[in-house]
Amino acid sequence: MSETNGHPKGLYLLFLTEMWERFSYYGMRAIFTLYMINALVLSKEDASGIYGSYTGLVYLTPLLGGYIADRYWGNRRSIFWGGMVMALGQFCMFISAIYYNSTAFTDIFAGTGFLSVTPLPRLLMIMGLTFLIMGNGLFKPNISTMVGDLYSKHDRRKDSAFTIFYMGINVGATIAPLWCGFLGDTGNPEDYKWGFLSAAIGMLFGVVMFELFKNKYLVTPEGEPIGVVANSLRKPEEKERAVAGEDDPKKFTRSTLQIASWGAALCLFVAFFYWLQDYSDIIGAFIYSLCFVVPAFIITDSSLTKVERQRIVVIYIIAFFVIFFWAAFEQAGVSLTYFAEEQMDRSLLGWEIPTSFFQSVNAVFVVTLAPIMGMLWSLLGKKGMEPSSPMKQAIGLFCLSMGYLVISFGVSGIESDHKVSMMWLIGLYFLHTLGELSLSPIGLSLVNKLSPTRFASLLMGVWFMSTATANKFAGVLSALYPEELNGVVKVKHLFGYEITNLYDFFMVFVVMSGIASLLLFCLTKYLRKLTNGIE
Repeated sequence: MSETNGHPKGLYLLFLTEMWERFSYYGMRAIFTLYMINALVLSKEDASGIYGSYTGLVYLTPLLGGYIADRYWGNRRSIFWGGMVMALGQFCMFISAIYYNSTAFTDIFAGTGFLSVTPLPRLLMIMGLTFLIMGNGLFKPNISTMVGDLYSKHDRRKDSAFTIFYMGINVGATIAPLWCGFLGDTGNPEDYKWGFLSAAIGMLFGVVMFELFKNKYLVTPEGEPIGVVANSLRKPEEKERAVAGEDDPKKFTRSTLQIASWGAALCLFVAFFYWLQDYSDIIGAFIYSLCFVVPAFIITDSSLTKVERQRIVVIYIIAFFVIFFWAAFEQAGVSLTYFAEEQMDRSLLGWEIPTSFFQSVNAVFVVTLAPIMGMLWSLLGKKGMEPSSPMKQAIGLFCLSMGYLVISFGVSGIESDHKVSMMWLIGLYFLHTLGELSLSPIGLSLVNKLSPTRFASLLMGVWFMSTATANKFAGVLSALYPEELNGVVKVKHLFGYEITNLYDFFMVFVVMSGIASLLLFCLTKYLRKLTNGIE
């Protein structure tokens, strides 16, 4: 198969497809909370809750999408339909923004329940978010899985391949806030619709490009097409790996009674978490419950060998620590957006930079630093000094903690009406980028390498499930952002810790991610042992 710079050309097709999907996602995200606050006139606390639920479910549905691909559709069909459904969701957001000040349903359905308190723009927004959530579930785990399938099981280029693939994510994430923010974040609520429309068009463009070139470039090292057949039906590959002692060729099977039992367990967990949250957040209860039930459901499957179980345990432990990383990192879309909007001096040469533009800073750093990080890992690998994947992720958590420490110094002792330099936020994003490049693409590669083939997409879904939990948790933490009501600061608490200002708020993330980093450092040798020779 032809290659470019040592990598299959299929990698660059997936790179571009993911780039346009991320353009769609980050373009919408750049203006989403601003749209809710400025156009729909929601409070910061309500906007944080909606944002957390949306982003949480966006990363939760890959569980379902991974299962559908593994059992029925295969990767290619799942990616196509996922992209089309997401485009439909963005068009719903576009129509919602057209009628952002409409009270049509409130007038027509007065006194009829849900519709009487849900005006047309909010209903359209809910529809759009629902389509985006479902479409992403089909798209996200399957395109990541296909990256690994371009290479043989022990190909050491996988880490650098996922780093290159990750650049595609961040090229889209760089362009999207600038373009969609330029069109939508103008200070006029009527313009948000153009940002959402751009996100829809970007998604459609990515799907069309994928369909045009998939047959030519998406093939294995032997030239066989990938992603056409469901993973559970890939018998020749399963047998080949079984001969090598890597995968047991048994199928993933559960009786109806077993599935019903696990369903009952899920319901009990949902009820428990719903009660624990004072019956206020059914979405959060569902997300948190799946974090316990789904991993247990997979690892208790009788077809798994001892080695496969140990490798899956590594995935689970790493996914647990990833929750703390993304819960802090994803403040970019909520609390750090509030901070940039209200507390930061955004003036530059007489021009005020739109708030949404700052969501491109992290992505710019990723595109700039990803090649350097990729070369660094390759250089260290040649010298036999490359850190293990868990060690890289512990380094990522440490960088995250340091980023929040930097901005904590920047806001220490300032008054609520004082604006700070944008360099504090840019410094935070720089350190967060170093952490992200150490953790996220390495995690994707690790899941791909450690997963039994018949569970490939499903375990990638579990990986994204940890991100779902983190995003939901990010919304909960963002609600702790200090606010003034009628000139009085509303005191907020987290496990007895009192939050009255921005310094207190940012220190939550310094401590949380710092402790997680230390614990993961301590577990590195144990996790490396459980991988059974896979680096």
